[in-house]
Amino acid sequence: MEVQLDKRYPVAATLDQAWAVLSDLRATAACMPGAEITAQLDERNYQGQVRSRVGPATMNFAGTLELQGLDAQLRELRLHGKGADRGGSSATMILLARLEASDEAISAGQCLLVGQATVTVSGKLAQFGSRLLVPVSDALLQQFAANFVAAAQAVAVTGVQQTSAAEPNGGASGGEPRALPDAPTPASAAPVRELNALALLWAALRNWLASWRAKP
Repeated sequence: MEVQLDKRYPVAATLDQAWAVLSDLRATAACMPGAEITAQLDERNYQGQVRSRVGPATMNFAGTLELQGLDAQLRELRLHGKGADRGGSSATMILLARLEASDEAISAGQCLLVGQATVTVSGKLAQFGSRLLVPVSDALLQQFAANFVAAAQAVAVTGVQQTSAAEPNGGASGGEPRALPDAPTPASAAPVRELNALALLWAALRNWLASWRAKP
């Protein structure tokens, strides 16, 4: 089953601050509840996991993440991830994330996080259907966006300028993706916590009920 996601989230931080987080794959992964990068295989490929708790049971999705593009000039990140758990569920994701800002937003020290993703699931996950997977994904991405904003706001402006200046050739998309730095993630990045699937399901149910009640 395939799900298409197209999201835009306001970020109360400058473009440089937000890019310092988005261009660091470890920092970006730390913003996703339950996600963690466990190993770097080469300049493009990484191993990771997502821990999910449903009641007393804990599921662990292990997989790989490929960095397909990192463009500092466009402030754009392209990823391909895939993973599976022992229960027979699997998922793949193709993600394009970028930062945008109007002149008004730049003058106010703000920007916009734009994400477009294609998620394909199989096994037990596919049994939930799009009516449940879409609102759960929305709730999960809202948590990610909130964490991303906090991480961007914690980046020192002077540190961001040094990071941007270190980008070779402006990070042109035509070249090879650069290796991610080994520097620690932003100070605001919280320790990895298990994703509480029941909490997401409850949030999705509340959103669905609210939209249903709002209908004439």
